[in-house]
Amino acid sequence: MKILLIGDVVGEPGRRIVAKNLQRLIQEAQLDLVIVNGENAAGGFGITPKIAQEFFDMGADVITTGNHVLDKKEITEYLDREKRLIRPANYPEGVPGYGKVLVETDRGEKVAVLQLMGRIFMLPIDCPFQTARRELKALQDQTRIIIVDMHADATSEKMAMGWFLDGEVSAVLGTHTHVQTADERILPGGTAYITDVGMAGPVDSVIGIRKEDAIEKFLTQTPRRFELASGPSVLSAVIVEIEAPSGRARSIQRIQIHEKTTDATV
Repeated sequence: MKILLIGDVVGEPGRRIVAKNLQRLIQEAQLDLVIVNGENAAGGFGITPKIAQEFFDMGADVITTGNHVLDKKEITEYLDREKRLIRPANYPEGVPGYGKVLVETDRGEKVAVLQLMGRIFMLPIDCPFQTARRELKALQDQTRIIIVDMHADATSEKMAMGWFLDGEVSAVLGTHTHVQTADERILPGGTAYITDVGMAGPVDSVIGIRKEDAIEKFLTQTPRRFELASGPSVLSAVIVEIEAPSGRARSIQRIQIHEKTTDATV
């Protein structure tokens, strides 16, 4: 089984490059499941029901999110209605939506996707480690193929989650920092790991926003409105190959597709 996770999609530039390449990736890599992190898809902050449906129409099976999931007020009701769009499972009780989803591939294999969010430099929400332990008890009764999107800022927190869940899940894939890391590996217990998958968004930017805006903010430390960068985009993702039904990962492969050349680099 092959599963693709596309890193944080940033605004229209990110949506554009996903739309151009996703179906080709599905066919060429013979993908069984597609996961897209869409929390920055609406102008760089949040996601709307319309954009979520666009991702599903492109070929996404599950949309994960993170700390910006509730930025657009129109998403609140949709989160309760569309279970394939998930938010961090360690949000406090009463937050709309679901933190995990169980889906079935065309081959009839069940796959669970769990969304967790870190707390270092982020929101003071519930413990992602205790949440993972609690949620896995129910998920492992239904499938051994479990993908975790760990949306976090600190590399140490993501790495700790990888080791914490090694042998318990098929993959722990980091998102949020928008810069693809080169530390993909299969941990000793059979769990695929990468600290950050990267982003789908403008190449000539600071994690998707205009360089000038980011530099001015660092220079002056004054409030300013960030705008999305323009120009060619990059699509960053990973493909994880998993043994079914054991759930052990066989391989993890980094992918970058650049809009200028549409060439994939591994």
